[in-house]
Amino acid sequence: MTQRPIRVLTGITTSGTPHLGNYVGAVRPAIAASRAADTESFYFLADLHSLIKAQDPARTQRSTLEIAATWLAAGLDPSKVWFYRQSDVPETTELMWLLTCVAGKGILNRAHAYKAAVDKNRAEGEDDDAGVTAGLFMYPVLMAADILIFNADRVPVGRDQIQHIEMARDFAQRFNHVYGRDWFTLPEAAIDENVATLPGLDGRKMSKSYDNTIPLFVPPAQLKKLVFSILTDSRMPGEAKSTEGSALFQLYQAFATPDETAGFAAAFADGIGWGDAKQQLFDVVEREIAPMRDRYETLITRPGDIEDILRDGGQRLRERYAIPLLRELRDAVGLRNLGSAASLPSDAPASAKAAPPMFKQYREADGKFYFKLVDDDRVLMQSSAFDAPRDAGQMIARLRRGELALADAPATFGVGVDAATVQAALDALAAADAEKATS
Repeated sequence: MTQRPIRVLTGITTSGTPHLGNYVGAVRPAIAASRAADTESFYFLADLHSLIKAQDPARTQRSTLEIAATWLAAGLDPSKVWFYRQSDVPETTELMWLLTCVAGKGILNRAHAYKAAVDKNRAEGEDDDAGVTAGLFMYPVLMAADILIFNADRVPVGRDQIQHIEMARDFAQRFNHVYGRDWFTLPEAAIDENVATLPGLDGRKMSKSYDNTIPLFVPPAQLKKLVFSILTDSRMPGEAKSTEGSALFQLYQAFATPDETAGFAAAFADGIGWGDAKQQLFDVVEREIAPMRDRYETLITRPGDIEDILRDGGQRLRERYAIPLLRELRDAVGLRNLGSAASLPSDAPASAKAAPPMFKQYREADGKFYFKLVDDDRVLMQSSAFDAPRDAGQMIARLRRGELALADAPATFGVGVDAATVQAALDALAAADAEKATS
């Protein structure tokens, strides 16, 4: 059987004005990755997520338009990737509810954003949940639905979002366990350790919170003015200048070829004047941005075309993946046609076949990784801490394959659980694995 392509899903925030840092750190590498062979790429505008923070309808609409135009102008090809608006796939919110019904509140209590809000309230002497909306609290479940509805294999995220991928895995595992089948692929976080971080006008990380950004599509004259306002030191023309720690040099390097960068470094050593250096930086940035700016300005004046692209992507995705999956999931949870032959007689057991035990892998607040073996809500075995998720995963694999004796496992048994019970659970899990492989 032909293996399906790896599915990579990228969520795009629909707020704020894109700047050079966003382009170099996120947009440009994501579009390059979309051209990889054997990959099915999903890019969605997270407009539902944006409502948690921005509740200005006109701003929400405008931001969605500008961000969509930015990605299209930068080279995202809707004919080769899935490009859609989150709110155009209503099955996502239906799946969110199904996941909500198996998601543990204790897990949601530990979500970073929610905990930060609670900590802030406590520091200010407020009630824990003052100003906290259910949207903020349930954000991880909606994100899980975004990922699981298309059974994405990989999700590129920053380190601050790893927890959300782990939560999506937990919700997926729980659903699979409760309803006795691997309905969902367990996604993996894809962390790029070499993500480019550009300095802003003041030398700090380019960020809207620092008010030091260079907007991506400002007119050439304004772009030049901003480039010439980048902070530099007082060294005069003819004095050697260091490339290390130079915001000017780092920005140049992000847009120039290797040969150009080497030449720019040599010019620094030879004492290039800051005015000349800034002019060269402007030239290389404008060279790359100008064609995109032209496309962006054309797109932004034709919002109907962008709307058609997004609606088409959403509708095709619904027909191919979302609608068929939700049809199966409704049947799985019992939301069925009452006249269907699949309905169980009144004296039939609630489940024809008990779900096997399952391993759950997660990360705690200490930054360490753990796993536990559970049978429904009963914890059979709890691991010690691991420094990396791969180490925990490898230990799980060895236990599942019977390659590691229980006595040698870095774990303890649950309350009232003995070795025979744990071994029986592992045997049941191995039998389920074997059955799955055969089928």
